[in-house]
Amino acid sequence: MTRQLGDVRTEDAFDIDAVHTWLLKNSDIPGDKPAVQQFSAGASNLTYLLTFQERELILRRPPVGTKAASAHDMKREFFIQKTLKPDFPIAPEVFALCQDQSVIGSDFYVMEKINGVIFRRNLPDGVNVEKDDMELIGNSVIDGLVALHHVDPTSLAQLSKGPGYVGRQVEGWSRRYRNALTPDVPDAEVLMQWLDQNQPQDVASCVIHGDWRLDNIVFNLDSTPKLVGALDWELATIGDPLMDLGSSMAYWIDKDDSGAFADLRRQPSHLPGMPTRKEFVERYLEKSEWGCDDFTFYEVFGLFRLTVILQQIWARYVAGQTTNPAFAGFGDAVNLLINRAMRII
Repeated sequence: MTRQLGDVRTEDAFDIDAVHTWLLKNSDIPGDKPAVQQFSAGASNLTYLLTFQERELILRRPPVGTKAASAHDMKREFFIQKTLKPDFPIAPEVFALCQDQSVIGSDFYVMEKINGVIFRRNLPDGVNVEKDDMELIGNSVIDGLVALHHVDPTSLAQLSKGPGYVGRQVEGWSRRYRNALTPDVPDAEVLMQWLDQNQPQDVASCVIHGDWRLDNIVFNLDSTPKLVGALDWELATIGDPLMDLGSSMAYWIDKDDSGAFADLRRQPSHLPGMPTRKEFVERYLEKSEWGCDDFTFYEVFGLFRLTVILQQIWARYVAGQTTNPAFAGFGDAVNLLINRAMRII
């Protein structure tokens, strides 16, 4: 799984001996003590590689510092993946959940490491993908989202809060933005009012990922590109599929995008063969059963939701609760995304 690995950041360190002791008592994890590295990618839950003599595993835990009350729920994230795995095989296999906070100061869980390639801002070193294969990869991303949205949601019904998902999302993300405001970003009240006044009815209630983008997807490139893994399920729930699609499109930078917005690109969606945002939405709607005459609301919501995610992290960075240098430009990104959404409405 190609992600950026490095030493564990000081503020994100944990007691390796305590984790190892807990794993020996509560799982069939190998007996040797693992070496630990941290994935620098990801802006929410923290992810680590545990390297044993004969096996590699992934550990996930919440970040240190202030966080939204409903976010970073390890038990929930563990449950979603464990429940989905039989019906959605590219969900990771999870092995052990620790809710004893005396071990490292937070809940955590351990899961399989899915081997393959993850596409980040640029193709990994040594990886060359032809246009036809890139088209296949792009279509696989779309088709994977369609497949997820058609998984029987019954086994995850406890996550559903019933009708009104769109309204709850507008209200919830608006509240989070207001709670995370810092003096260097717009108040976005006009944008939040527009979302409140233009929200459509829910089109369906299904399993949604909440963060479906290329750098959360693992591909096997040994022959024909094949989607083999989908990661980062912390935002998954039962909700409206077009809201999930809109959230995904906020990250999708087209080859014709320019300026500061294009500079936000964190996945190679701009490469020849990749679908544009318009083509992505059209293929999704063609292959799914959901109708949509005007995608504007979902596009604007996706941009605003991404804005809030970045602002919550930016507020932690400004408060000194994280020193991850990857977050240093998030305040500028928040300003940019709000301005883009305002131009659309």
